[in-house]
Amino acid sequence: MGKPTGFLEFQRETSPRRSVSERLGDWLEHYQPLPEDRLAVQGARCMDCGIPFCHQGCPLGNLIPDWNDLSYKGKWREAIDRLHATNNFPEFTGRLCPAPCESSCVCGINNDPVAIKQIEWGIIERAFAEDWIQPEPPQRLTGRKVAVVGSGPAGLACAQQLRRVGHEVTVYERSSRVGGLMRFGIPEFKMEKRIIDRRMAQMEAEGVRFEVNAHVGVNVDPLMLRREFDAIVLCGGASAPRDLPIPGRQFKGVHFAVPYLTQATKRASGEAFDDEDILATGKDVIIIGGGDTGADCLGTAHRQGCRSVHQFEIVPRPPDVRAPGNPWPQWDNIFRVASAHEEGGVREYQINTKEFLGDEQGNLRALRTVRVTMGLRDGRPTFNEEPGSERIFEAQMVFLAMGFVGSEPGGMLDKFDVKLDPRGNVRADADTKMTDVPGIFAAGDQSRGQSLIVWAIAEGRQAAYGVDQYLMGETALPKPLEFGNDLRPFA
Repeated sequence: MGKPTGFLEFQRETSPRRSVSERLGDWLEHYQPLPEDRLAVQGARCMDCGIPFCHQGCPLGNLIPDWNDLSYKGKWREAIDRLHATNNFPEFTGRLCPAPCESSCVCGINNDPVAIKQIEWGIIERAFAEDWIQPEPPQRLTGRKVAVVGSGPAGLACAQQLRRVGHEVTVYERSSRVGGLMRFGIPEFKMEKRIIDRRMAQMEAEGVRFEVNAHVGVNVDPLMLRREFDAIVLCGGASAPRDLPIPGRQFKGVHFAVPYLTQATKRASGEAFDDEDILATGKDVIIIGGGDTGADCLGTAHRQGCRSVHQFEIVPRPPDVRAPGNPWPQWDNIFRVASAHEEGGVREYQINTKEFLGDEQGNLRALRTVRVTMGLRDGRPTFNEEPGSERIFEAQMVFLAMGFVGSEPGGMLDKFDVKLDPRGNVRADADTKMTDVPGIFAAGDQSRGQSLIVWAIAEGRQAAYGVDQYLMGETALPKPLEFGNDLRPFA
């Protein structure tokens, strides 16, 4: 694949980022595309490795060596066909996926891996620029009706697959616009919302119906869906946030991350909102949680003009290179610098918040913290406080970005009478994605728990396979999860 000696001749190159001073003045995407000739050079680095471990690193089973080779040869039309064969939305994953495929790249054993994500992004943007992305309406209709609850990547992938084989598909989204967390949980500087809109235009032209402000279990009756649809797919996400129930949690200024990000996105796009105003301007901000959501809060606080910002993580700082217990081809758990970290702020590791401190008016004024050391007991992490390490951090605003604990309880899940697993996720068959209730399926974070966008798309495609088989007795749709793996620790 690629040029036989390309991995020896060329170095890895990814897209340049706009300067910090420039990007802090707007909400536009922070990265810029590579010119086509330099992108082709990156495709040349793909080795004829014999066993492409990048396949097992990708839950979608993307045909990575194929489209790397095609991009190197300048066959961009063929490349997008290979890319779309396994991935409905490479423009989403090319921006938002952490690229576990690159952690599994054979070239990465003793060198920099192939810039797979960069090539993927380049292929899909070339395809849109050339107007190759056209609606693909079904050639025949089946007369079956499917409701998809949730318009995140899992729901959208499931809906598109089912519509293309002829089912009548309606997607219900409780928010004001389609996209799930991609729309309101991912800041504009990571993915501009026009990227979602152009794909929605394609899906609408294919015949997918979208109902917004349609909260199943609140203003949409789940029993109505049972009556009017032949199958239902639950793709509502794992949206119940992990809380921090410590003294002072009630003080004004302590917020969950997603409402903050949602409001910031609406404000940036000029959309109205009725919630309490959450704005970091001129404030000392602390973000509790060191993952992607925390970094999104960090970049947002920078653009809102915060006075200072710290990001807390309870675990130790990851190493700069793979640790001995983290061998290839596993996900490389190493220290990473997101674009938001380039923009400023202080990252604190091995720190635990013990108490929120407030003033007489009930406003947050500080945090009381302690340093911790991490150990293991029965295979699970434990944290021990270091004596004399207590410290007070001034803060008028805190964002809790510590992940999610499963699906929101009650509501539609009770009405549908689906069962949950011990982690609070909807229990679904691994092969068909059907729940314990015949005709009701679940996919994405709703059944898997908090995970990656690439897993969400894979699960949505898997659910479409199961639904089509259930409705028609057979299906020609692929089963992407046959290719996926769980090498990423929290996948």
